[in-house]
Amino acid sequence: MAQDAVRISIDSGELAGVRTGDVVAYKGVPYAAPATGEGRWRAPAPTAKWRGVRSAADYGADCVHSRRDWEADREGAPMSEDCLFLNVWAPAKPVSGGAPVLFWIHGGSNTAGSGAQRAYDGAKLAARGAVVVTFNYRLGRFGFFAHPALTAEAGDAPTGNWGLMDQLAALQWVKRNIGAFGGDPGNVTIFGESAGGGAVNQMMVIPAARGLFHKAIAQSGGGRDDGVPLAEAEARGVAFAKGAGIEDNDLAALRAIPADVVRGNMTLLNPEAATYSGPMVDGRLVQGRVDTAFVEGWQAQVPYMAGANSHEIGFIPEAMQGMFTLALGAQLGAAQAEAKAAYASPEDYERNLAGDAIFVEPARFLAGLAAPNISYLYHFDYVPAGEARDRQRRAARRRRLFRLRESGGSEGPRVRRGPGDGEADRRLLGCFRAQRRSERRGPPRLAALPARGRAAAARRGRHQGGERQFGGARRARARRRCEARLEALKRREGG
Repeated sequence: MAQDAVRISIDSGELAGVRTGDVVAYKGVPYAAPATGEGRWRAPAPTAKWRGVRSAADYGADCVHSRRDWEADREGAPMSEDCLFLNVWAPAKPVSGGAPVLFWIHGGSNTAGSGAQRAYDGAKLAARGAVVVTFNYRLGRFGFFAHPALTAEAGDAPTGNWGLMDQLAALQWVKRNIGAFGGDPGNVTIFGESAGGGAVNQMMVIPAARGLFHKAIAQSGGGRDDGVPLAEAEARGVAFAKGAGIEDNDLAALRAIPADVVRGNMTLLNPEAATYSGPMVDGRLVQGRVDTAFVEGWQAQVPYMAGANSHEIGFIPEAMQGMFTLALGAQLGAAQAEAKAAYASPEDYERNLAGDAIFVEPARFLAGLAAPNISYLYHFDYVPAGEARDRQRRAARRRRLFRLRESGGSEGPRVRRGPGDGEADRRLLGCFRAQRRSERRGPPRLAALPARGRAAAARRGRHQGGERQFGGARRARARRRCEARLEALKRREGG
C-alpha cells in the first residue's frame, strides 16, 4: 500500500507522519525531555523545541529494562534512558467534532514492556475513527526509585514514582497537542492492562490527573494492595546504592551509576525486592490506597470500566502457581476453609484463588464503588481456538482490542486471523462494541439521565453468572445473549 508523508505542527515543532490508507501514524514523538544524566530520577521536563521538520516515521528507543519472552517483536530494538516517546495513529480524514482519543498504558509489572510493541499498533482502531496514543514510561529502578537524598532534593514535590510522573506528562501532552492530530482533548479514554491497569486506577485517584481524561478502563489492574511506604522504598534504595558502592547521599554519584547496574536483572518471579520497591506511597503524588480513595468517593468522577480474566496467573509456570495459592491461603487465616467451600472443587480453588484475590475481586469492588457515577464490570474467560493451550487470557483480550478492523460485511468487527482461530473469535469482537461505543460517545442510555437517576439505575444492576452489571437490565440482556452465542460457538468448535 502506498505511503505518503503528512505534516502537522505541535507545541514543540513540526512533524512528518506517514499515511497508509485511511490512517496516519506518527511514531517516536518526544513528549518530555530525555531523562538522562541530571534528568535521571527527576520529574519529566518539557521537551525542547526543534527546528525544521522532525520525522515521525519510526519508533523511538524503548526504556531500559530486561526483556521478557513476550517482547520478542522488540528483540534488538534500541534501549536508552532517552526513551520518553509516544506514538499516535489518527484517521486520515477528520472526524466531525474531533475523534475520541484512546490513551493506552502498557503493562509489564512496571519493569518491562514498551508502547512500540506490535500488539499495540493502533492502526486498526484508528481506521474505525479513533485517535490512538501509546507511549513509553520509565521502568524498574529508572521509573520507581526512592532515596533520602532524592526526597530531600524534591522538597514538597513528588518523589520516587518517576514512571507515574511520565504518564501524567504524556497525558498533559495529549491535552495540549491531540487536537492537531484530529483528536478531541475533551474525550480521552485511558485504558491499560496489568501494571497499565494499575496505572489507570492510580490516575483515577491522583489529584494531578483531574481533567486530563474523561473515561477509564482498568484491565486486570488490581487495586486492593497497601502500596510500599516511602520510608521502606527509601530503605531499599539505600540498599541498592550501597551495593553499587555509594555509602552517602551523593546525588551525582547515584546518577552516574551505569545503566546496566540500575537495570539489574528483574523478572516477574525475581523482582529484586531487597533493592527495588516498585510504585510507592510518597504522600505527594500517590497519597494512599486506591480502594480507600474509592470508598471515600474522591476518585475521578468519570465513567469507569474494570474487569479481569479467568485463570489470571496462567502465564506463571504451573509448578510455581501453587506457591501463590499457599501464600494467599495463609493470609486468609480462619476464613480459608470458608473460601475453599465457595469454590466448586479443590482444583477450582487451587486454580483460581490467586487470580480472584489479586485481580477479580478488586475489579468488582472498585466497579461497585464507582457505580453511582456509571461503571461497568467485565469478566473475560474466552480463549481463542488457536491459543487454547496457551491459556493466557489476559494477553488474548489485549490483542483482540487492538486487532479490530473494518469488516465490509454484515458480520461486524473481525480479528486478524491466527492459526486455528474460528467463528467464535470473530463473534467475540462483537462483545466489545459497547466498550468502543462508550469511548466515542459516552455510556449509552444512562448518560442522558440526571445524576440521581444514574445512581438509581446503577444500583439496580443485576448479578448474572456471578458478575454484577452496573448499567441496567438492557445491557445485562445483551451480555447474556452475547455469552450464549459464544458458548454455543465454543461447543461447536470443541472449545
